Formats: sequence, C-alpha cells, structure tokens
Amino acid sequence: MRKYRKPYRVKKKKSISRNRFFWLGVLVLIISVGIFYLICFASFFQIKEIKITGNQKVLTESLQKIIQNQIEQKIILGGGWVASSKSIFLVNINRITEDVLNNFPHIAGVKISRDFPSALNIIISERIGLTVWCQGEKCFLLDGEGVIFDPVRNDISNGVEEIFKIQNLMSTPELKLGEKVIEKEKLNKILEIESKLRDYNPPTTLPQERAPNLKISEVSIISEERLNAKTSEGWEIYFNPKKDIDWQLTKLRAVLEEEIPPEKRKDLEYIELRFGNFAPYKYRD
Repeated sequence: MRKYRKPYRVKKKKSISRNRFFWLGVLVLIISVGIFYLICFASFFQIKEIKITGNQKVLTESLQKIIQNQIEQKIILGGGWVASSKSIFLVNINRITEDVLNNFPHIAGVKISRDFPSALNIIISERIGLTVWCQGEKCFLLDGEGVIFDPVRNDISNGVEEIFKIQNLMSTPELKLGEKVIEKEKLNKILEIESKLRDYNPPTTLPQERAPNLKISEVSIISEERLNAKTSEGWEIYFNPKKDIDWQLTKLRAVLEEEIPPEKRKDLEYIELRFGNFAPYKYRD
C-alpha cells in the first residue's frame, strides 16, 4: 500500500498591528506620558504664588527667596535631557520646612499646604522671648522650648522691662542661634520660681498697699543642683531644681514672715533652701 505524507503548511504570523494587547500597551503608554507631562510640565500646575502669613520679624522677601530655591525641580529625560519644573505635585514640603528652620532661628514652626492648582500656603510661627539667656558676655532671647534666637546686649532686654535674666555659669559649648541651651523641664522650674516670687508680697514696714513684690532680676545656674536667684533687693536665694520647688518656697515664706524683720531684709546676703526642712540665712558682714 502506498503511503502519502501530509503537505507541510507554513502558519502565517499575525500582524502585530492586529494584536489587541499591542494597542492596549500603546494606549497605556500614551496615557502615562500624558499624565507625566500634566503633572510635571503643565503650566496650570506650575507654582506661581507663595502665600506667607504669621511672620513679623522675619522678612517675607527673605522667606520667599529661600522657598523659591526649593520649589524648582530638575527632571532627567531620555537622551540626557534635563528639564526644569515647578510643579505643585513635586514640591518637597519637608525639605522646604527644614530649610526655613535652619536659616531663620526666629522661626519656631512652619506649616505648608498646597493650594491647588498653583499656590503654596505657608504659615509661620515665630519664637517669643520669655527671658534672656547669658553666657559670659553674650546674651540672647530665650523661648519657652529653651532655644536661643536673638542676640541682645548684656545690659538690656530688648526694651522689655519685666523680663529677667538667666546667667549660665556652667561650662558649655559655643552658643549657636536656633539651638536648645536648656532642657524645658529645668527652664519651667526657673520660670515657676520667678513667677511665684513675683506674686509674693513679703512683710514690709510700709503701708500694705505699697508693699513691693519680691521680684527676681537674675537667676544664675551654678550647677545641676544649684540655682542662685537674685532679688530686686540685692540678696540671693539658693534653690535646688532637682527637689520640690513648692516646699523650698514654703520654707522661704516661713523664714521671711517669722524670723527676718522687714527692716533687716536689706542686710541679707542669702537664704539657703536646698537642704532638709531648714532655711538658714546669712547677713552681710
């Protein structure tokens, strides 16, 4: 019996132009390129306005200059081409915040939000000087976080009469604006001492309505366990910031009201409050 072989047929390849997955890929590519262009280069989304509020001491022009340097992004395209963009989508808010804080010690906080389609809203909170921090002959305004931010002369307090001075007599590194020089807990204890003594009226030989408060003009940090508070009358009070401040103030009131006559207070050198239940005191020689 004679055998016959089936003729070999060459299967024709389908044209790529008829492949639906090819056109789907092309469509996805076109959409992606369109979105990329819209996000990066469309003029509609380029930052045209920087709105800054809350600043008083720091100039708006100085802030805008710093921010303008950060909003322009360099984008590397195919073939080594580099394009610039100020797209509101690409702006790095964290980097702008860090740059502003590093360049302006007066600024305590920065809040940045995107105002679509083409503006940035920037709210500045500036530091408020609660007292003056001095180290040697150098003095600075100090805020509630323990940060120094503005140099002042040793003999003035930027025109604020009620502000008192903290003199640091401990060995510390070189001071830099915008850095924290004292822990908040320790600062709060110093502020507590100053506030409670400012509101305290010690016994006086004057009529009660003329009785002066016991104001603190300066607090010296001698060590971690000793603060010297100098009163407006010229004598000093020794505190231990690591112990109960209220108890030390209670001892102070007791000795002023029960043991030291008002007319003798001007002759005091110090009252010691750091140890036990006693408050020894010494008159000037």
